[in-house]
Amino acid sequence: MSFNGVDYPYSQPTGRFSNGLNTADQIVALLGLTRSPPPFLYLVKNMSSFQQNILQGVNFASGGSGILNTTGLQFNKSVCLEEQIDQFSTVRSNITHMTQDEAATDEILSKAFFLISIGSNDIFEFLSNLTNLSLPEFNATMLSNYETHLRRLIYLGARKFGILTVPPIGCTPFARANFSPDGNCSDSDPANQFAQGFYVEAEALLKKLSSEFRDMRYSLGNTYLMTTTMMEDMYAFGFKDISSACCGNGTYPCNQTATLCANRDEYLFWDRFHPSQRASELAALTLFGASQSFVSPMNFSQLLGFNM
Repeated sequence: MSFNGVDYPYSQPTGRFSNGLNTADQIVALLGLTRSPPPFLYLVKNMSSFQQNILQGVNFASGGSGILNTTGLQFNKSVCLEEQIDQFSTVRSNITHMTQDEAATDEILSKAFFLISIGSNDIFEFLSNLTNLSLPEFNATMLSNYETHLRRLIYLGARKFGILTVPPIGCTPFARANFSPDGNCSDSDPANQFAQGFYVEAEALLKKLSSEFRDMRYSLGNTYLMTTTMMEDMYAFGFKDISSACCGNGTYPCNQTATLCANRDEYLFWDRFHPSQRASELAALTLFGASQSFVSPMNFSQLLGFNM
């Protein structure tokens, strides 16, 4: 048990590491949908409604997962990105079973929106000495695997991508408590340098792929800049605390024995790793309507032809 979901309808935990809605939920709401796509594993347990529901969207996300297959192994039920794409391949097969035509399936998937946010867990595990890779090996392996995964998605029919890079994870309550002697954070912190480098590499990779696959379109969200902008002018965004966890602290998880802040909307961080519902809402609004300094080469509204 934990306080996760305390602000979600009926105050029920749903697997989200948030007091309420996460950024993906907020994006779905901005698209005018009444609910977020159900998890793949939920759908396959209800096969009678599987095919009729998959055209409404599917959620493949898995807490603790990463780009590398080894990331999140300490979480027994974590599903790595490669396995998530395997699940999408199953969805594609089921769509083709309905359409009886691969070209028709390609047409459906070409209009779908693929939202991907990954990489933070890989970096945290490397910095926590949970991998056996050297720094050059880690960087090369992470980027190579990411490209392999994106290429496979494209081959399976994905064409519209919303890619979120790694935020300043060196400023999370966890990193402040475990990696910073004085509890502060800066752009030069190792975790933040990784995050900034990942954005540069992701930007170059997406340009490369879009030049190779001419019908591919994408929006790249600079979550590092988005988050530091909120931190540098926190009162303008309604925050009063940008360093502490609302639930628990930097070393203690958010569970039933954790302390809980009174006003969640005043906190940037919900727990020691994840943003609050309010921070997620601001992130989604930025992704939909911001300039190219935050989302490039176009924002989500432009990518999807959607007027807010």
